[in-house]
Formats: sequence, C-alpha cells, structure tokens
Amino acid sequence: MAEPVLERLLADETQTARLGEDLALALRVGDVLALKGDLGAGKSTLARALIRTLADDAGLEVPSPTFTLVQSYDTRIPVHHFDLYRLSSPDELDELGFEEALMQGAALVEWPERADGYLPETTVLVELVQHGEGRLARLSGHGPAFERVARSLAMRGFLDGAGWGQARRRHFIGDASARSYEIVSLAGQAPRVLMNSPRLVLGPAVRDGKPYAVIAHTAQSVSAFVAIDRALLAAGVAVPRIDAQDLDQGFLLLEHLGSEGFLDGNGEPVAERYEAAAELLAMMHSKSWSRHMEAAPGVVHDVPPFDRDAMLIEAELLIDWYVPAISGGPPSSALRSGYHSVWNALLDRLQDSEYTLMLRDFHSPNIIWRGQRSGLDRLGIVDVQDALIGPSAYDVASLAMDARVTIAPAIEKQTRDAYIAARHAAGGFDEAGFLESYAIMAAQRNSKILGIFVRLEKRDGKPYYLRHLPRIRDYLRRALSHPALADLRDFYNAHGLLEERAL
Repeated sequence: MAEPVLERLLADETQTARLGEDLALALRVGDVLALKGDLGAGKSTLARALIRTLADDAGLEVPSPTFTLVQSYDTRIPVHHFDLYRLSSPDELDELGFEEALMQGAALVEWPERADGYLPETTVLVELVQHGEGRLARLSGHGPAFERVARSLAMRGFLDGAGWGQARRRHFIGDASARSYEIVSLAGQAPRVLMNSPRLVLGPAVRDGKPYAVIAHTAQSVSAFVAIDRALLAAGVAVPRIDAQDLDQGFLLLEHLGSEGFLDGNGEPVAERYEAAAELLAMMHSKSWSRHMEAAPGVVHDVPPFDRDAMLIEAELLIDWYVPAISGGPPSSALRSGYHSVWNALLDRLQDSEYTLMLRDFHSPNIIWRGQRSGLDRLGIVDVQDALIGPSAYDVASLAMDARVTIAPAIEKQTRDAYIAARHAAGGFDEAGFLESYAIMAAQRNSKILGIFVRLEKRDGKPYYLRHLPRIRDYLRRALSHPALADLRDFYNAHGLLEERAL
C-alpha cells in the first residue's frame, strides 16, 4: 500500500517557518523527521523554526550542523539536528549516537538519502521542491508520528478557517488523556487556547462486552466539552468562551482564562482559593441541571449518570493495578470478591444522597485563579468534558483532597466548611448526609486514583505520577475515618492496602 502524502504550498520563508512550527508541535520522543531538498530549498529555514518552537525562543541561535554533523538542543522535547551531507557511509550514524539520541529525544535529519536504509521505517519524510516562486512541501510516512503530523497540519487548517491561520502556536499543557492544549497568538488579539481533543479510543471490552470507558462514562468526543461548557457559561460559571469549533475533528479555539493556579510561590495551597472554589461548587449545586445539553444545532450531549457500575469499575482500578504493584502478583479471587462485597454495601448508603452535575475532576490543575476579578468570577474552570450526574459531595472531595497537592487536614476542613456554610445559607441542606456521602466519595475517588497513577506508570510509561501515592494513601485514611466506612477501613487494613509502599 502506498504511503499517504500531504502537500502544502509555501509561498515564502514565513510559510516555511510556519510549517516548521506545525511539525514541532507534533514531535514526540523517538520521532525522526527527514528533510529532503536541494541546496536553497528551505530546509534550514524549516529546521530553525522547528527548533525555536520547541525551545519557545524566537531568537535562539540555530547554526547549521554541516561541519559538526549533529547539533543537540535541550528543548521541551530534546531535538538532535543531523546534517548528513558529509557522511561517507550510513554506518557512521552509529558513531554520531543516532540510536541513543532517539531514546531521549527526536531527530531532525537533513540529507537523509546519505543514510539510505538506516533510518526507521516510521520516519516522516518532508521533501521541499521548487514550485514557481515558492516551494511545495510533500510529507509522507506512516504510523503514529505521521498521524500526529497530519493532525497538526489539520489544526493549522482549522485555525485558518477561524481567521487565525497566521497565529503563532506554542505548547501549553497536556494531561493524562490524549488531549493537548496550545497557546496561539496573533497580533492585535488576546491569546487563545487551541484544544486538541481526538475522539476517545475505547479499548478492549472488560465487562459485559463493554470497554472500560463506556462503563465509566468517559467522554468520547469533544461534543461533551462543548455542551457542558455552554451550559455552565449560561449559568454564570466562568468557563472558556468558545470562538470556533470543529466537532468532527475535535478542535476548539477557546478563550484563555489565565495561568495562575491555586498554589503560592512556594508551591503551597492557598486556603482562600480552595474556600472560594468550594463556594462556587455550592452555587452550582443549588441549581437544577438538564441531562440534555446542546453542543450545536442538532447535536445534543446526554450527561451520563455516575451509576453503581461506573463507581465500582473505577474503584476496581485499585485491585487491577495497585494491588499487583504492591504485592508482586495478581489479586486473589477472595480479595476481589471481598472488595466487591464491601464496596457494594457501602454504595447502598448513597441511595438518598443529593445528586447534581458533578465535574469529576474539580481540583487545582483544572481551576484558574483570577484574583483581579471579584466573587465567583475569580475562578475559571477549564476541564468539564467528563461531567456526570452524581453525588454533589464528589466534587467537594475532589477539591478538598486535591490529588496533585498536599492539602493539610486543616485546609481540607476549611474547604469543606466553606461549602457547608454556603449550602446552609441557601437553605435546606442535610449536613450529616453530606458528610457521609463526602467520606464515601473521597474513599472511592482516592482508591481509583491509586490504581490510575500506577496504571499511568506501568501501561503508559509516565512514572512521575508515582510520587503522588503517599499523599493519596493519606487522603484515603482520612476518608475511612468516618464511622460509616468502618467495614471498608477494616477490609483495607486487613489486606495491607493502606500501608506505605515503595514502588
């Protein structure tokens, strides 16, 4: 089968540099971009723009590696710029450390024909040829790297259609999902956020013929974000305004709410900000929410329920991933059965809990602090696509036991108390029922997170999440101190699930 080919007309150096920027945003460790073209074809312009984008430094000196053969840059993704014009044999690439370079970065290769047969099959070829007064860029390849390049070029096309085709793109943040975000800047305009949200890959069936994401009600397309964002905006919650959207491709151009978070200069949580976020939740939980939210004319997102199956399959991540990691082997059938039994009994207690719109990941990475504003407008909410209809206490537990930040018991209590006070002020609030539901949801969420953070390391190669495990175990102990969770606490203690472990 012939390799797919993408073509782009480059009228001048500016457009060539813009292509380099687009390629930079697609690069990952292990990728190889091969730049092919005659002398003066624009390879150096493209390479320079790519490296400067990764460095986020428009003035970075990028000398040609013609005489050194390789030049390395310690950028967001380390990039190694190879010029093989003077290479006498492909075998000399070994002496240049080519394979080692790909283990911790990406490679940009000029004159790739000198390494015929040596470059990986997944190499993305970028060929620049004369085309009138400009150049034609012909990109070909296959595999994940080429797919990412194609998606990045499609994102540029989306920006062009939104009137932002000439914008500068820079990496902003990624998260534990496949979503990523960029900051796009255009003269005379406030910066925007470009959201790249590919359709969710569901994975294999795990129960009753259904994939995990279906049972857990994980959002499958960007339509969920758009629908919930619009509903929240109409209700007075500060979420990003959507300037342009492509629901089919999963691209959004969003208002940039800011970058200041919930921590002080020393990385410590600011209690006032957590209390304000709790008051925002209280406002949201006092409202009625439709389960049917419109993303676009004729496109309706039905907000799923946080039902028992979803709660249990999330909690089971502890059994599926955390237990094997701490024990060195799979969980016994007795452990799994006992775990199901004690959790099912506990979830029965949620029957009379208050249910509302819960955002699911209402914690510091997803909340922007806008101190120059007043009231609840000081809080910008940026991650809403996985919202469900579930116990109102869940989001309070997510906030007060922030998975990424160590929240001292005193600040946890202040946060929870701020929510309780605001709910009492609104009238008709069952505090005792809330506190029990809070403990149950905190235990469920932190059990899930223990499993997720191990899965991110074992399955996805993201070991840095393991450093959060001691904090999550501490949160779990706090939740299990509630009298209603005595049986669950006894079960966890009997099986050593709360013990400090080094993974």
